[in-house]
Parts: sequence; C-alpha cells; structure tokens
Amino acid sequence: MVSEMTGDGLRSGGETSASFGERLVAAGKARGQLCVGIDPHPHLLEQWGLPHSADGLRTFSLTCVEAFADTAAAVKPQVAFFERFGSAGFAVLEETLAALREAGCLSIADAKRGDIGSTMAGYADAWMDPASPLRADAVTVSPYLGVGALQPVFDKAVETGAGFFVLAATSNPEARDVQNAAVARQDDGDSGERELTVAQSVVDECARYNAQAPGVGNGGVVVGATVSHPPRLDELNGPVLLPGVGAQGGGAKDVRAIMGKTPELGFANVSRSVLSAGPQVADLRKQARRVAAQFAAQ
Repeated sequence: MVSEMTGDGLRSGGETSASFGERLVAAGKARGQLCVGIDPHPHLLEQWGLPHSADGLRTFSLTCVEAFADTAAAVKPQVAFFERFGSAGFAVLEETLAALREAGCLSIADAKRGDIGSTMAGYADAWMDPASPLRADAVTVSPYLGVGALQPVFDKAVETGAGFFVLAATSNPEARDVQNAAVARQDDGDSGERELTVAQSVVDECARYNAQAPGVGNGGVVVGATVSHPPRLDELNGPVLLPGVGAQGGGAKDVRAIMGKTPELGFANVSRSVLSAGPQVADLRKQARRVAAQFAAQ
C-alpha cells in the first residue's frame, strides 16, 4: 500500500520519497522554474506598511507563503533577515518553514553555512534533519573552508533525501578574484587544456556526488545569472540556483546561456522584483507567475 505523502517529502510510514532534486525538477515543470525569496528587507517591511519587529516579519513571511506556495517551484527564506530579530525571528522562521511544508511547497533555507567537523555536522542537523524545527527541503552552504568540509551535509542529504546548494560562482563582484582563481589546468579534449577555476572545482565536486544518484541528484550549486565566465554545468546532474535576475540585471537569456544543454535544471532566483508587488496576495501571485513565464525552459 502506498502511504500518503507529507510536506516533508517523507511518506507517513517513514519511507523516503523522491529526492529533492527530482522533486524540484517536477515542481519546475508544474509551476515554472522560479524560486522566490522571502527577503524581508527593512525597506520592504516599510513599503508593505509593516513594523520593523518580529510581528511585522511574521505578517510579511506568512503573506509570502500564501502567495507563493502554489505558484513557485520553491520558496527561499533568507535567514539573515530572520536572525536579526534574535530568538523571536527564528521562531517566525520555524513557523514559515512549517507553513511551506504544510502547503506542499519546497523550501530552501538561505543560510550559507560552512564550517568543519562536528560544527558542520551541527549545521547539517539544524537545516536538514527531519527532527529539527528549522528543517528545510534544502539549504545553501559555503565551500570556502574546503568542499570536503561539507561532507556532513553530503551525508545528511543521502540519509534524508534533503538537498543542498553549494556557492560556486556568485553574482557579487567581490567574489570574482577568489572564485575565478585558477587552481590547476585540465584536459579539455580536442580543444586542449583549460584552467580549472575554484568555481569549476566546486561544480565538479558536486557532479561527483550526484553521479551516485539514480536520477537528478540532490547536490545543487549557486551560479549568478550575471557572471561573465560561468563554470560548465553539463555534467552536474543537479539543480542550479541562479540569483542576480530581475533587480540585479540578469534575465532569461542569461539563464539559458548558463544552463546550456540542461535548461530543466536551472531555477531563477528572484526576490525584490516580485516582492515589490506586495503586500496584496493576489498581486504577488500575479507577479510571480509573470516572472516565472519568462524563465520557462525552451
């Protein structure tokens, strides 16, 4: 007998359902390949007529859940804007993630955690373990203490079916010198050798992780849509989160160029260009659908 699917991505009997990567691709086909951020910037709280408080944060966040849970492939709360309110903010984040699970919407905690050893294992438990009140379907992580230091996240993804997005080539200009730095030279077949950048090495490590998956892997990467020299993604076999679209200047053409032969794995990440349509739920939904239509895989 097939048991009922829950918002956690687990069957009610405890059996793990499809992996995060498979579920995200399916959601993209059904709803459009858009990830909407819940980014309660102070100016957006003010624009929405909300107080700069945990109460204002709660109203903002739950309005986003109502608007985007059935219109976006995934919703990504930006942890920093909850954290700034201390324990009250984390309580709102827990409520928001629970509401997304209840609505059957995939969530990505934009936490950008990265550390070593037992500390990284603690982060993996916090954001990926089904027993944690902060659990999400996926979490963003930083590889700049070494991709190998993220092993607890890789292990937790295997254990739970949760996903992760490793920062590879971000859209902020401050990152270029580090992420574009050459770490080796690599045989590129008929075209000869090419430099292996830090960003490409991150993607390649995630591709090796995903090679174990029977379908689309749980190991994703973050590649900014405005990056001028993006890493190659043909062998990743995992989802790609593409920030930098909308207010930051990236568009559908940029996303398609970066994704190349695997457009179904790319998810444009927007926040301000959708959230500025608030605070009415109907307006937010309309804007999310309009933006999603621009990034449909072709």
